[in-house]
This record gives sequence, C-alpha cells and structure tokens, in this order.
Amino acid sequence: MNGNEGLLQLKGVSKIFGRATIDEVTALDNVNLNVHAEDFMTIIGSNGAGKTTLLNVIAGVYPPERGGKTIINGKDITNLSEHKHAQYIGRVYQDPHTGTASKMTIEENMSLAMLRGQARGLSIATNKQRRDQFCEALAPLGLGLENRLTTQVGTLSGGQRQALALVMATISQPSLLLLDEHTATLDPKTARIVLELSEVIVQREKITTMMVTHNMEVALRYGNRLIMMHKGRIIVDLSHEQRKNLTVNDLVTAFERASGEHFADDTILLSTADPDEKPDNEQ
Repeated sequence: MNGNEGLLQLKGVSKIFGRATIDEVTALDNVNLNVHAEDFMTIIGSNGAGKTTLLNVIAGVYPPERGGKTIINGKDITNLSEHKHAQYIGRVYQDPHTGTASKMTIEENMSLAMLRGQARGLSIATNKQRRDQFCEALAPLGLGLENRLTTQVGTLSGGQRQALALVMATISQPSLLLLDEHTATLDPKTARIVLELSEVIVQREKITTMMVTHNMEVALRYGNRLIMMHKGRIIVDLSHEQRKNLTVNDLVTAFERASGEHFADDTILLSTADPDEKPDNEQ
C-alpha cells in the first residue's frame, strides 16, 4: 500500500435491495471510503441511513453491486465468501446472542473465535496453553470470566456476553473490527461499561475499528474519526481535530448543511451516552 491508501478501502460501493420491484431500496449509493490503520471510526446516522448495510458489505454478508470493491491491506476481497472475509474481520453484533453460542462454554466459544476464517473444530480448546491464553485475554475485563472457562455462555448477563464477544472478535488479531450498535440492547450503565471496555481493547490491541452507533454523544466521545451517513451516502467525515470540540448541536448543523434537509430523528437527539452524567456545560 502507498501512503494514501487505507487499511480498508471501499471504492464505488453501492447496494440495492429489491431491484426492479416496487420495494427497491438503494441502501448504499456509490460509497468511497479510506479507513487508515489504527483509526477508530464512529458511524452515526438515522434508521435506514445504510450504517449496518455498510458493515455487512465489508464483512461479506452482501456483495456490492457490480464495480464496487472492498480492499483490505491492499487485497481485493470483494468476491470472497463471508467465511473468507472472517480471516480479516472481527465483528460484534447488536444482539449479545448473535456473536456467542449459548450452549457452549466460554472456553469453547473462544476456541471457535481463534479459528475464525479457518476450518472449524474444537480440538484447539483442550490444551493448557490455549486456556492460559484465554485467561490472559479475559482477565483485563475485570469480570472474572477467566475463572469461569467451563461456564455455559447462556448463563452470562448481556453485558458479560458482549464483553466476551469483544474478546472473541479480537483474539485472532483481525485486520479490522466492526462494532454494530453493540450496546443498543444493554441498559445504560452496562452499555457504558461495554463501551469503555471496547475502547480499552481497541487501544491495547491497536486494532482498526468501525463502530456504528445510534447515539451522537457516543459518536463524539469515542474514537478519532466520525462519519455521518444519510440515504446510503457518507455526507460528513470528520477527523479527530475537526470533531474534538464539537457538540451534538454542531453535528446536527453539519448534517443539515451537508444533506440540505432538516434533522428529524428524535431518537438520536434524545439519547445520551450516560444518563447519570450531565453535559459539560451543566457540570
């Protein structure tokens, strides 16, 4: 890669659902994006903006329309299967149940995560070296999961499962981590804990990350880069310097200038990163 190319490049990526039917929807509209190594990008936008579709295309769940390209570390992975995409990508989903297997133990779940993108099996789970590695990865969470390797994951709380999913998504050292509204189903206190754990893991592992959120305060608080999506397009792309002193109102203004439309998604405007914490100007 040359200095102008990102770890992840999206080139002319579009995605149309229900083509040539009355339900046709353009979910992504000619998206071009460079995500550089160690970027921690937050992605904000109202429902239907294309946020999750963007992650799904990157992860290989959906292919882009003809001509669109997904490139990671200089390798065109556009036409690879979702299974092959998993060699490059770790992902944590909105629902804690999606990324973890309830009837398997913590140890077995982590064993599968180690083999992501490879031939699946549980033989890796049984040796002491791997158990030590799992304990080392889990201990920094501060949840005691390293002492519960034989516990079935279905007995864990939602927050514990998402914390485990974070470790699972990063233990194989993927090139890119995708966080898809991964705190949306958690209560505010647990969501804050999981977000803080996410930041710690991302910084410790120096992993390039894209985090979709439905919360403007979270988008401003975490990461070093922020993009806003609207109708399948990226309409705002802010660097760390550009966004570091911005408020939610500033983001709304930026959206309205870029889109030419009034911002009307009250679910984003009313949500807060931490209900117990007042805005800076009220402290």
